[in-house]
Amino acid sequence: MRRIINSTYITLDGVIENPAWTTPYFDDEAAAFAGEQTEAADALLMGRRTYDGFAAAWPKMDESDPTTGAAYFNNVKKYVASTTLTNPEWNNTEVLQGDLVEEVTKLKAREGRDILMYGYGVVTHALVEAGLVDEVRFWIHPVLQGGPSVTSPLGDVPTTLALADTRVMKSGVIIASYRPVNR
Repeated sequence: MRRIINSTYITLDGVIENPAWTTPYFDDEAAAFAGEQTEAADALLMGRRTYDGFAAAWPKMDESDPTTGAAYFNNVKKYVASTTLTNPEWNNTEVLQGDLVEEVTKLKAREGRDILMYGYGVVTHALVEAGLVDEVRFWIHPVLQGGPSVTSPLGDVPTTLALADTRVMKSGVIIASYRPVNR
């Protein structure tokens, strides 16, 4: 069965939106780890807000430059959980129809590699609650950004996670990987 891996950039004060603050920390070490994630994944899963942001940015990037990641993001299979997106224009995108948990359960059962998610919002939260997310990787940046934090849009379903791995990068970024317990 395929795994769903969530990878989220986050500040020390819990901000995940508009992650321009990650740029000074995206060095060779971070790029290598990001490359490991994409090499292990043959699909992306996202909500509408993440889709809109990615679809606006990635197609404008140079696919011939391997350091941008644009060739991967523009060509990988993309699944979007949305009740309002009907005609996605970004290459190789499919909108999930019907019940989110049922559709993602079917995706996990298909042959393939990991399914990668970016950002932690209502879609990820619903999938964690349903027991479908196999690992959450928080890229904790040594930044205090201010503004709404990751906890503001989420419901009150407690989730216990066990530490699976940590990586401390020279830039000060810590990647803390967790797996849900009691599965």
